Amino acid sequence: MRINVVDTSNKPVGQMDIDDSVFAGPVKSALFYDVVKMQLANRRRGTAKVKRVTDVRGTGKKPYKQKGTGRARHGTMRQVGMVKGGVAHGPAPRDHSYSMPKKMIDGALRSAISLRTGEKAMFVYSGWAPKGPKTKDAVKVLGNFGGKSTLVVGDKADLALARSLQNLAQAKFLPVEAINVYDILNHDHLLLSDKVIPALEARLKKAKPSRKEKEMTASA
Repeated sequence: MRINVVDTSNKPVGQMDIDDSVFAGPVKSALFYDVVKMQLANRRRGTAKVKRVTDVRGTGKKPYKQKGTGRARHGTMRQVGMVKGGVAHGPAPRDHSYSMPKKMIDGALRSAISLRTGEKAMFVYSGWAPKGPKTKDAVKVLGNFGGKSTLVVGDKADLALARSLQNLAQAKFLPVEAINVYDILNHDHLLLSDKVIPALEARLKKAKPSRKEKEMTASA
């Protein structure tokens, strides 16, 4: 398919061909939940921890005699249930991260991009290369595209653009290598630099099915 390439004023300055399998493929929304869940789990630090009996500092002396006080039997002031004692069954540091098949992740990413394309919320821009960080100018450019929030995907060398957007709550810059499903779905609009389209297609382009695969699909 062909798409307009726009400038920072959202006015067409040309056209380019983009791959249908990446930008206009089927939207498999069932993949979104699994991939986003994995992304958020992998971001967890896993440092939550409580003190158990063995971690609490203090004497191990028996607080009072076993019988005759009318109170419950206790062996130490550090045990569970005592003031400043240990905690039972509390969280401990652990790794929450896990992985999924690459085909599922790429499929979810294609679906997310295709979703924004179908909503007419995906733009390919050209020429947005500020000489230095300027948040005010970035806000003006984003206003030309509308939307409450915008994900801008460009080249990792676009440092001035990245710094122009870093203080904006309604916008985020990512190099094309870091594009992901969560951030696409978490922003209303998607802005892609025309410079990164080839790299994105090389990563996500779906190979055409072979004759054998076509025959198997037809017979099914």
